[in-house]
Parts: sequence; C-alpha cells; structure tokens
Amino acid sequence: MRKFFRSVLFTLVLLSLCALNAFLIYLYFFGSKEQDLSGEWTADLDMSEQAAVTVYIWLQDIEGVSVSPEEVESRIPELTVEVNMKLEQTGQAEGTFQCMINQDSYDACDQAAYEAFAAAFRELTAERLRMAGYEGSTEEEAVEALAAEAFGMSTVSYLRTCAPALLPSLEELQAEYDGSGTYETAEGILIRRSGDENGAVTRSESYIREEEHLILIAGSETEASGFDDHPVVYTLKQAQQQPAAEEQ
Repeated sequence: MRKFFRSVLFTLVLLSLCALNAFLIYLYFFGSKEQDLSGEWTADLDMSEQAAVTVYIWLQDIEGVSVSPEEVESRIPELTVEVNMKLEQTGQAEGTFQCMINQDSYDACDQAAYEAFAAAFRELTAERLRMAGYEGSTEEEAVEALAAEAFGMSTVSYLRTCAPALLPSLEELQAEYDGSGTYETAEGILIRRSGDENGAVTRSESYIREEEHLILIAGSETEASGFDDHPVVYTLKQAQQQPAAEEQ
C-alpha cells in the first residue's frame, strides 16, 4: 500500500513539475517583456512541505504506532511566509530595491506549524496509551495535561525544545531575502546588488513580468544561498487591493 501511495505521489509531483515548466515556457515566449518593474511586490514562501517532512520523520519514531507521509501532510495547514519587495526604476533598465521578510507573517507561520505538530503528537500519544491499556481519558485536553506533567511544559514548548526545527530560522530567511540596494535588468535577467564594498552581495535571477505577476528564478551564478530552487512568484500589491476598492 505504501508503495502505491509513493508511486501516486511521485506521479503527482512529476505532473506538477511538467505543468509548471509548460507555464514558464508559455510566459517566456508569449508573456510581457516589460522592463519597468517599479512597484510594491509580495510573495508567499511555501513552508508546508519542509514542515511536513520534518514532522513525519520525528513522529514515525514513536514506538508502537505508525503514521504515513500522507497522513502527516493532511494534518499540516498551508504554511507561508510573506516577503515584500519594492522596486523603483531610476533610469533605463535600472533602479533601487528594498526586500524584507514580514516578521509577523513568519511568527504566525511558525506558531501554526508547531500547533499542528503538537496536535499530531497528542493524537499518536493517545493511540499509544490506548494500546498500552491506559484506562484514563485520552481526549486531547487530558493528553495535553499528561504531557505537561511529564515534560514540565506544554506540548508545543516541548516540541520546540526537543524536536528539529520545522522552518528555517527567521535569521536564515532574512539573510536570504532581506536587503536593499540597486538593480538592473538585461535580456530577462534581474541583477540586484546590496551591501557595501566590504560586504557586497549580488543576486542574479531570470525574471518574467506578466501583468501583475513577477516570477523570479534563481540563477546558477547567484551568490545567495538559495532555500528555494523553484520560481518565486511575486504579486503587485496594488493589483491585490483593486477588488476591495471596487467593492467599496
């Protein structure tokens, strides 16, 4: 059965990658090649898959119970961290940029990840207690009380302390995405330079501008470490606000 699920999962991932590649090829040949990228852009970095894999690896070590990757994935909510980028053109195919991780978004994502982790942990712990013949309550609140008594802290605090990190740290993401400086564009390449002469960082990315969307694909020569090797899709904030303004 697990082999079946894995083959299905592999097929779905492969189809998704094929669809994504087809979409990017379409945008490259038929999409707008606008050079003016001025505007305030926002993107959501998906952390769900990384968190689900980490949770699965940790939970499967609980003695006497079993859990599948699919079961864990179904328990993990959509986890995204917002990154905001402002581009302002100051000359022909060049300008300034500011990019920053939204810390409130990160904190909310981190909390949601550990709340889901704790819920799955309590569920499997309750199952293990029942298998061991425990006659007390195995409701969520009762299991949480047992965990607090055993660990001297809440389940969420225990998992934060003892389990592997579910997300990259805020500092890691800030090192990857935060920065300000100058940019230039040429033949579908966006080059951003930040820092000073002693600590200059250059990030080179292929870009596609399609109306209110800006797709950035990390280049092979970028000096950034790169958590994501897949495209990051930014959306123009002004475009996001238009529907609300029309309703008013």
